[in-house]
Amino acid sequence: MAHVASVFQTTFGAAPALLVQAPGRVNLIGEHTDYNDGFVLPCAIDYRTVIAARLRDDGVVKVVAADYGNAVDEFRLDGSIERLERPMWANYVRGMVQDLVKQGLPLRGMDMVIGGDVPQGAGLSSSASLMVAIGSLFATLPGVEHLTPIDIALGAQRAENDFVGTKCGNMDQISSACGVQDHALMIDCRSLEVKPVPIPQGAAIMIFHSHVKRGLVDSEYNTRREQCEAAARHFGVPALRDIDTAVLARRGAELDPMTLRRARHVVTENDRVQAAADALAAGDLARMGQLMADSHASMRDDFEITVPLIDQLVDIVKGAIGERGGVRMTGGGFGGCVVALVPQELVESARAVVERDYRGPEGEQSTIYVCRAAAGAGAVTA
Repeated sequence: MAHVASVFQTTFGAAPALLVQAPGRVNLIGEHTDYNDGFVLPCAIDYRTVIAARLRDDGVVKVVAADYGNAVDEFRLDGSIERLERPMWANYVRGMVQDLVKQGLPLRGMDMVIGGDVPQGAGLSSSASLMVAIGSLFATLPGVEHLTPIDIALGAQRAENDFVGTKCGNMDQISSACGVQDHALMIDCRSLEVKPVPIPQGAAIMIFHSHVKRGLVDSEYNTRREQCEAAARHFGVPALRDIDTAVLARRGAELDPMTLRRARHVVTENDRVQAAADALAAGDLARMGQLMADSHASMRDDFEITVPLIDQLVDIVKGAIGERGGVRMTGGGFGGCVVALVPQELVESARAVVERDYRGPEGEQSTIYVCRAAAGAGAVTA
């Protein structure tokens, strides 16, 4: 926050009038279930996007990216907000603002500086954090303050789907907008019901960055979504949320083998998420660990979104924590991060084993984050 405020002072010659933040998120369990109207169990984390801003008297939005050498993007609220070939970060800002404009909200021009410490391209939702932060900034304006955290989250999802081009679900945005300190969120992605689930006292959230680069727009993420939608159409239901394991056992042979595997992951993952919420609420880390292991195996074998280095990293962490916690890949897949939920007393030993035994694609060590579940997006007061 201090860095962003300092860049604002240097760039615009005055202190910012507004500061907002939006956290990244890590998903404890429930992968690729959100766009299938299913269940997820993420939590917001204490790594976040921060925006320092002030109002302008015209319709110009001027954006400075503190993490990209103070690069500048500028556009007008009353003009056509176009998607850029580059830089990509600007499209997340433009897309969110365009969604707000399309809603007919009384926006005003802004000078803003954006920065943050959510690792990018790691599956921790830096893009959702950025878009939710933009929505939260404009929601401070008169006539816009009626927007709820869910409203902001769904606008960010629309913008990422329609403007940026990633057909993501709504988990990342809801997690960032609605986070609760020291709680995971059990989210029903159809009804949008959000139930906080306490993280057991003495449990730490560890995130291990594999340094395997990933990019959802250019990956097979959209292909997986299309495969899931094809399976739902075959069974005549709105989404795979409406299929259970009994239906798959009885009628799964009607699908081609690949589509069956995709559907089986989503159906069984929804069951695991609901069981995991119960385990977490009961403080049962051993049960949570088994569910996370089953989730990872399903992502590896049925959904085919892990890669060898991710699988290796999961195995290394599991060897360090045994049955006392859980570990799995987290995020859209094809690289990124591994999440572990472990007793606090195992944090340093897990860190030491990973530092010793894991190397990324270029021989680098894993970058390791120890997180707390954080509160959701909003204005920052002094």
